[in-house]
Amino acid sequence: MSFEEMWAALLPVGRDEATGGYHRFAWTPPELECRAWFVDEARRRDLHVEHDPNGNMVAWWWPGDGSRGDAVLTGSHLDSVPGGGAFDGPLGVVSAFAAVDALRERGAALTRPIGIGAFAEEEGARFGVACLGSRLLSGAIDPARARALTDGDGRTFAEVMHNAGLDPDAIGPDDDLLGRIGCFVELHVEQGRALREPVGVASAIVPHGRWRFDFGGEGNHAGTTALPDRRDPMLPFAGMVIAAREAAERNGTVATVGKARVVPGGVNAVASSVTAWLDARGPADEAVRRTVKQIDEAARVAARPHRVSVDLAEESYTEIVDFDLALRDRIAGTLGGAPVLPTGAGHDAGILSARLPTAMLFVRNPTGVSHDPAEFAEPADRLAGVEALTAVLDDLACG
Repeated sequence: MSFEEMWAALLPVGRDEATGGYHRFAWTPPELECRAWFVDEARRRDLHVEHDPNGNMVAWWWPGDGSRGDAVLTGSHLDSVPGGGAFDGPLGVVSAFAAVDALRERGAALTRPIGIGAFAEEEGARFGVACLGSRLLSGAIDPARARALTDGDGRTFAEVMHNAGLDPDAIGPDDDLLGRIGCFVELHVEQGRALREPVGVASAIVPHGRWRFDFGGEGNHAGTTALPDRRDPMLPFAGMVIAAREAAERNGTVATVGKARVVPGGVNAVASSVTAWLDARGPADEAVRRTVKQIDEAARVAARPHRVSVDLAEESYTEIVDFDLALRDRIAGTLGGAPVLPTGAGHDAGILSARLPTAMLFVRNPTGVSHDPAEFAEPADRLAGVEALTAVLDDLACG
């Protein structure tokens, strides 16, 4: 199948017809349909599909005996954020299959295996930890902690994996799989407006993390509870949101509160608790940590007069990732001096960089919008991305 045919087949899966946004959460029916699509595309090409214990998938072209540890892995992820765009993740997977097709059509002779990867729960939309599949694979998260993660309905990661036919007791670092991989190159739509050319190369991922604030108050009747008697957690929560913006401005970072859960959630009830999630990113670890500290302090000050408790928990954090310099420069050279730029978005390539050389290609996004249906890449730029990835794989796996 051509790139356009593959893209058209995947495009309707998990799409909300009313908003145009995607809802492909880990091990839900739309994401399982995406997984089935991946397996079908691999088998169509006679590629061997490997399912690791953590829910990640790899389709191998010439897997060999795996003893040399020089395989070239590419690909991305198939899950989405709530109401996200079509390109974040799937563009890298579809482009990988198209690049393998292009290499075969030109009669490329592999000297190293090529794998196409689809990583599990990259967005963290269901269980709250981004890049969960690659974190488990590389040992960046404790398996016991991962098994205990819960989704919005209270189902644990272990329970969901078991229901999907996987063994939750088997999750964790997979040194055998990682030991077969020499490098990983992930193609991804750009998630900003910095790229002016059709294709660019990543230099680094800025520090970023997620934190959970729990505000505990007292539920009560909205009409009969006098203001002085209230322990309303919504007030310090609101203060925390404002403090996040102010702390980010002071420290040259970005801080976002995009998700909150209010209990009991009734219009005519004073809330008993609020759980809110903070996303903070910035150019340096110190700036991000200082931002979070100032937000926490402001939340506690705001909570005190309302007799509301505040608890802060770090759910995930990734320090600055500088992609492998030699691999980055080799790729940029292969592409004739493609522009090199950093990104504020996290990726599986960033997590795996702790265990093996990784690099990223970006495809231009004219809207500059991501995690939203307006996310886009022009058809010509999509094909330019395929051509770039084909050239990179040709150099790395056929040289």
